[in-house]
Amino acid sequence: MGDSRNLLAEQRRALILDEVRRRGGVRVNELTRTLRVSDMTVRRDLDILARQGAVAKVHGGAVPVADASAHEPGFEAKSALELSAKEDIARAAAEFVAAGSAIALSGGTTTYALAQRLVDVPDLTVVTNSVRVADVFHAAQPASPSGGHRQGAATVVLTGGVRTPSDSLVGPVADQAIRSLHFDVLFLGVHGISVEAGLSTPNLAEAETNRHFVQAARQVVVVADHTKWGTVGLSSFATLDQVDTLVTDAGLPPSAQEEIEERLAELVVAGAVREGPEFG
Repeated sequence: MGDSRNLLAEQRRALILDEVRRRGGVRVNELTRTLRVSDMTVRRDLDILARQGAVAKVHGGAVPVADASAHEPGFEAKSALELSAKEDIARAAAEFVAAGSAIALSGGTTTYALAQRLVDVPDLTVVTNSVRVADVFHAAQPASPSGGHRQGAATVVLTGGVRTPSDSLVGPVADQAIRSLHFDVLFLGVHGISVEAGLSTPNLAEAETNRHFVQAARQVVVVADHTKWGTVGLSSFATLDQVDTLVTDAGLPPSAQEEIEERLAELVVAGAVREGPEFG
């Protein structure tokens, strides 16, 4: 791209758009190094290009509009993104779980991180369509010496279904299982979240399964790092009105936090650093 330190904003965005089209996608960290500008500047440029319909934001970057809505990264690829943010979110979301409750965990790498923080909560009933989440509880809670179920260990219900690239089980079998159940709290990972599209995913079958999850829950808690804000997948499955709480990380810009607080009952910003005491 050449030396772009003194480029006008419009010129910089034109270069970004050219890279997206030429390479089929770009990552934020690549653009910050190449353009020699801040992470915030790149993300702002991508937000503007996305609003213009020139690119579509995906995890950690942007892709051409034609490719974005149906692009579904695999579990391993997504696991490597925003690791510290996911740990912060998992720590905060775990506070919503009470001993003896019935919860649901959808597929995704953030719910996977949350599951690892819930293995010691006594007498949980966990319904999940995530093979990875079920494995977390299975590995952490071995059988008792007598060969039975260890007292206090979680009861895990893994739905059937067809496996997606992100190791979720979806489709009619999963939908039927979820329809017959009721949860105190649903922890929902998402591909994208926005004011206009609500919660969305690139997988049509996963969207339908997530709709059933939302309908079966008394409380819906979305766990999503800041890169998911403004991202739109192929299929929407819930509006923001159907979400009780969003747990995200401190990378979410203040302007986005204000938008969310206007629409949701509760926003939890995990890992946020407070400067000095607060006085009521």
